[in-house]
Amino acid sequence: MKRHLILLLPLLAAVVSCRQTKSPFDREVANYALVDIEVPDLSGITDNGKEVLDLYRYAADEVDAIYWEQYFGDRQELLDGIADPVQRTFAEINYGPWDRMTGKSFVEGYADRLPGAGFYPANMTREEFDAWENPDKDSPYTLIRRAADGSLEAVWYHDAYKEHIDKISNFLKAAADITIKPSVRTYLQSKAEALRTDRYYESSLAWLDMEDSKMDLVIGPNEVTDDELMGLKRSYEAYVLLKNEAHTRELMQYVSRLTEFQEDLPGDPAYKTFQPGAGSNIFSCDALYYAGKANAGVKVIALNLPFDTDVQRDRGTRTILLENIIHTKYNHIVGPGGRVLLEPDYAEHLSSDAFFWNIVFREVAHGLGVKETIDGKGSVDEALGNAATTLEEVKANTAGVLLVGMLQKHVDIHHLFTKEDALTTFFASLVRSERFGEGTAMGRANIIIYNYLAEAGAFQRKPTGQYSLDYKKMEAALSDLTALVLKTQATGDKAFAEQFEARYGKLSPDYDADRMNLGLERIPADIRFNFKR
Repeated sequence: MKRHLILLLPLLAAVVSCRQTKSPFDREVANYALVDIEVPDLSGITDNGKEVLDLYRYAADEVDAIYWEQYFGDRQELLDGIADPVQRTFAEINYGPWDRMTGKSFVEGYADRLPGAGFYPANMTREEFDAWENPDKDSPYTLIRRAADGSLEAVWYHDAYKEHIDKISNFLKAAADITIKPSVRTYLQSKAEALRTDRYYESSLAWLDMEDSKMDLVIGPNEVTDDELMGLKRSYEAYVLLKNEAHTRELMQYVSRLTEFQEDLPGDPAYKTFQPGAGSNIFSCDALYYAGKANAGVKVIALNLPFDTDVQRDRGTRTILLENIIHTKYNHIVGPGGRVLLEPDYAEHLSSDAFFWNIVFREVAHGLGVKETIDGKGSVDEALGNAATTLEEVKANTAGVLLVGMLQKHVDIHHLFTKEDALTTFFASLVRSERFGEGTAMGRANIIIYNYLAEAGAFQRKPTGQYSLDYKKMEAALSDLTALVLKTQATGDKAFAEQFEARYGKLSPDYDADRMNLGLERIPADIRFNFKR
């Protein structure tokens, strides 16, 4: 008897231990599948080049520190105050105590996320901001703070984060000193100066001119999606990238057709008058490292930069496809999720090639349409305020898949996928992306598209919980929605934009059922990275 008891005690201890280690945040963390990002083949990179890559990563780590301060505050204080290691991991995924999919706090002692994140005083209203006369307040590169007397003051990013900026600049200058590529040296020196002054026009041009490097560093304050109060302030992020030169050459054949793609967009010609600069290009890259905004919550799989409309007009944009991340998301999420969500006859149309090309043209579409309103209201961003980002995401998604369908008419890629494949894969990605929630511009954009398609009868959700699709109605609705967004952007109709988002930006009653079905099959909402050196 004693012998049996002795054998049983370790088993009981193991069971108790397992129960004690279970966390209420296990499910939330599991929603972000941990994937290894292996270092690609660096055999074509010189020893100097590998040193440059190391310096890029050191600079990116400083960007990560800035972003924690910018979005939340004291990273270490937050993490040290969380006893549950799984909850701590969830805070690291979200770069703060707020779930990025909902904006809700999941750490005791912290209220829900404010629309202005850390860019503005917590007690500042939009009315106070609008009434405040200060020429620097609308800059994407200033923080708004309270002065000692309680009034508002603008603090330039390069002053607020000077210690980190100095380190980043030193890393970039060190990389410039050892690179053998003149275009890379020019870019790094220009970017170092831009970070110290918050003047980015010249460095953006230098980045677009840097076409002969196998390596790339995207670094600085870029996106405004965190600023849901005024839609002005940009968040710091960094990507360390390695170019796939063969795939880049294949993609570049489409750059010369940007004007044609502009003409292919639906709607009134007056609402698509922007002429992309002649320097636009498309790169295929593998991501080596993400930092800052880029690494927070949902991971982007493609970029279209710069966001500066003057640069876009004068020189164009660069679209970067992050191939290893695109394939990872399709294999872990979109493909398996589509097979759960779609009836078998439609699931047959899921295609990794279609997913890739949908992403290509989603990013191309960011550079199309209009950037300035046609009736004197200034830029689209200025006219639409905090509604601008969500509508831009809607336009890019809907126009992108339409352009892929039109591409089938001009280029023989039927051996890769069909229009039906593109629409099906788009829809599967759309439904799984609703899980990004109403708390982000990307999530709201997907919800708007879903609800608009539902109203148009483009799909049916069967009692089984699976969807069937009406391709003709879907294509027509996507065309109508794209034209509507282009009109809203061109006319700067902020009132309509806000009404439209309020009407279509609410989660469907089917959302919880879809989320449950995906959860039962252990389909993650997104991914997080284990970067290999």
